[in-house]
Amino acid sequence: MFIENTSKYDFTETAQRLNDAVLAGGWTLLAIHDLKETLHKKGFEVLPVRVFEVCKGSLSVKMLERDKERLFSSLMPCRVSVYETSQGVTKISRLNAAIMAKEFGGIVEEVMGDAFEQMEKILEPLIIKQ
Repeated sequence: MFIENTSKYDFTETAQRLNDAVLAGGWTLLAIHDLKETLHKKGFEVLPVRVFEVCKGSLSVKMLERDKERLFSSLMPCRVSVYETSQGVTKISRLNAAIMAKEFGGIVEEVMGDAFEQMEKILEPLIIKQ
């Protein structure tokens, strides 16, 4: 259900390259949640984790314009996580939305599948192929 890949780059460079690639790919970057910083403010220490919330309006509208598909808005926006492991390796993870969407069919499968494919193309230059 989830995909995890190793990045070609360190944490900081991966985060910056992801940011740039999302925008270059015609997507909107809605938010970046720096979980390390958020937890630090609460007195906790964790390794670097940033969660990128990304959206493509032309796809989102297809899920939100009809009542039947609005149920799936809880899966929106798309999220990609960049984090560092205790071994110092930078990872990129995300939901395999295409597999999940097959369960629902119709416009949900079409939109989530398309979003997944586009995001995988954006991530491809950042990850080590296995």
